[in-house]
Amino acid sequence: MSVWDDLVGQEKVSEQLSAAARDADALVTAAATHAPPPEASKMTHAWLFTGPPGAGITQTARAFAAALQCVSPDRALGGVPGCGFCDGCHTALVGTHADINTVAAVGTQILADDMRDTVRKSFTAPATGRWQVILVEDAERLNEKSANAVLKAVEEPAPRTVWLLCAPSVEDVLPTIRSRCRHVNLRTPSVDAVADMLVRREGVDPAVAAAAARATQGHIDRARRLATDPAARERRSSVLKLPLRVDEIGGCLRAAQELVDAAADDAKALAEERDAKEAEELKAALGAVQGGRLPRGTAGVMKDLEDKQKRRRTRTQRDSLDIALTDLTGLYRDVLALQLGSRVAIANADVEDTLERLARGGSPESTLRRIEAIAACRDALDRNVAPLLAVEAMTMALRAG
Repeated sequence: MSVWDDLVGQEKVSEQLSAAARDADALVTAAATHAPPPEASKMTHAWLFTGPPGAGITQTARAFAAALQCVSPDRALGGVPGCGFCDGCHTALVGTHADINTVAAVGTQILADDMRDTVRKSFTAPATGRWQVILVEDAERLNEKSANAVLKAVEEPAPRTVWLLCAPSVEDVLPTIRSRCRHVNLRTPSVDAVADMLVRREGVDPAVAAAAARATQGHIDRARRLATDPAARERRSSVLKLPLRVDEIGGCLRAAQELVDAAADDAKALAEERDAKEAEELKAALGAVQGGRLPRGTAGVMKDLEDKQKRRRTRTQRDSLDIALTDLTGLYRDVLALQLGSRVAIANADVEDTLERLARGGSPESTLRRIEAIAACRDALDRNVAPLLAVEAMTMALRAG
């Protein structure tokens, strides 16, 4: 199974990247044999991957990174790089390849300190692989200093270094950076394509896969989690009941508190095991003596890790809230479709009774105002407004209609 099989509904993108990987392979081979490089190469030193949420932007970039590091012997016989089975492909896909460096936002921004070592490494030759690959998962979260560091690196890259930047849209990246990148735009995969992937790759029952794909409207990661995690289905069910609980002010405040608490619990559950593992690994690296005591002068390093983990938990909580707000938006979108008599497919068919009750109890105008209230809540969270205040304001607006 090749690395391109993970790109759901992205056939044209797969063809483009596969051709670039073949030319990249030819460039490395030519350099090793001192032959002239191929003409009109489709390979370049910097790529910008964009697309709607859930389209698989990071997965696409990682699949391309794997193809660049592919060491399958079939390549010598004309095989396409990206076999998915060789050591280069496998370590790239699982995130352990020595020459693939991944940078992701820990909090709301990628700080210059987080980029400094990565930028420095981008100017070195690959240690074991064919290319030095820098994968930036949240390029839209680069702040001014970290973005300038990236700009300098992509302006004058090392010969065997490739930058892969991932962002929602080209407008989210500095013009000076995106002008030096080749743009690859992904599209939202169809509901049928996501459902088929869940059946083939995750072994999910076809009916459950179809329901999860329809409920998430082609969002690959959320569909996978919804189809395989009963707790995720329970949280979604609770969120979809929220509009029925805001008839009075007390209900609004309770619903807001429960929504924020659920997001915090979700973030805590995701963080506990990872944070403990990171702390133990860092202590071992620092040479902690028996009994867990750290060597003198290393307490600051542990404090930096704790601050980093705190920022990550905050972001995880807000990401969890964003998923809930996305579910609410989808619910009211279905309500609006019913009110307008639209033939658009209903995403939340499993709560049709709730949809019909909300549709009868309001007008299209009030439904649009409620959708705008959810969007305002998301904007407030992006501006670092306290989550409880933002969600309380939203539930009150949902009540007013």
